[in-house]
Amino acid sequence: MGKRYLIDTNILVYYFAKVFDAGQEQVVKEVMKHHFGISVITEIEFLGFPGFKDDPIQFKNARHFLDQAYLYPLTPTIITQTIEIKQHYKIKTPDAIIASTALVHDLILVSRNTNDFIMLPDLELLNPFTL
Repeated sequence: MGKRYLIDTNILVYYFAKVFDAGQEQVVKEVMKHHFGISVITEIEFLGFPGFKDDPIQFKNARHFLDQAYLYPLTPTIITQTIEIKQHYKIKTPDAIIASTALVHDLILVSRNTNDFIMLPDLELLNPFTL
């Protein structure tokens, strides 16, 4: 099946705002070409971004952009995995849900904030800023 990816919120913000350099943008485009998956938490965080509040056109563009993604819902298995992570590691709940989504679905998590997830030994990470 090939590699599949879960895109963290920060990557979407940088991509949508066009702040990647050419090499970073190419990595992210390649990842999205193979599998553009997001957690329901990422959808909430991204569309709740304050920059969209006063700009309905940008919000509509962001909504359309996310319509291209595969949305992973919050399932009982992800909830159980999140609880286990929260019991063993100091991690914010949204990050634990995103990590759990990647773990449950065997996805590589694409994030700039790898320090938020580095303590999870089974989670594969990709940071386009360090390639």
